[in-house]
Amino acid sequence: MDLRHLRYFVAVAEELHFGRAAERLTMAQPPLSQAIRRLEADLGVELLHRSTRRVVLTDAGRGYLARARKILGEVDDAALEARRIAAGAVGHLTIGCVGTATYSLLPALSRGLSTELSGVDFSFRGEMLVPDQVAALRAGGIDLALLRPPIADASLTVLPLRRDRLVVAAPADHPLAARRRIGIGDLADADLIVHSADRRSVMYDVVLGLFRDAAVEPRIRHEVGETSTLVTLVAGGLGVAVVPEPVTALALDGVVFRPLARPAVTVDLAIAHRTDRTEPHLLRAVSVVRRIVSGGRSRSPAR
Repeated sequence: MDLRHLRYFVAVAEELHFGRAAERLTMAQPPLSQAIRRLEADLGVELLHRSTRRVVLTDAGRGYLARARKILGEVDDAALEARRIAAGAVGHLTIGCVGTATYSLLPALSRGLSTELSGVDFSFRGEMLVPDQVAALRAGGIDLALLRPPIADASLTVLPLRRDRLVVAAPADHPLAARRRIGIGDLADADLIVHSADRRSVMYDVVLGLFRDAAVEPRIRHEVGETSTLVTLVAGGLGVAVVPEPVTALALDGVVFRPLARPAVTVDLAIAHRTDRTEPHLLRAVSVVRRIVSGGRSRSPAR
């Protein structure tokens, strides 16, 4: 007995006519009749009562039909599931985002990914610093990361998404808030709020690099781990901060954002995954994210 015999039996049981069943199966009637008799012999029961005028299911045949339909349905579902997995249409992915991507991209990514990859279950972890993202990628805690390069890890594939300009976040009542543009030199006497050095934030290195290049000594007053906390401290009047432009999506009362004076400075945003991860649904998700961020369908209003 094999699946062909089950399909043959279901066709005959549903048609209750060998000729119509053979036509439905696109085969000759004699081999169909032989296959059904062989199936009955293998089972040791009569499934169909045949006469010169009609074909009728026996009680055993009715019971067997219900099970045969269920078996064939499971086999068809398994084949469909395998094809969907191979096509990257199902699975689960966890995406870790740096703070700025959390605010400016996560809403659009959530909508776009769920629309284009409806069979994939997505979860998100926001406000992650880059070292934490790299560690989570290695350990399998997250599958994809939206992070700030550079990433010195040969086990990860890092693909560019966009470049974000840097801006200055200042309290609305701060003297710098009245300026149209702010230079690093203008921040020489300002209390500075930065991302944490202890947690090896990429933005910490970027900001201190700007001050070093301008030969200005930064007056750091607060170090924080999360971008939302950083902007909240600015709103509270505790200092100013240099942040990527997408942070403006937070739009907190009491905070104004001003461009850095020329030359404009940018930081990169990239998507990363372990190089040995080649599952179709992961690679499809990378493609969708890159398209969304580059301005394709489901583009974020905060882009």
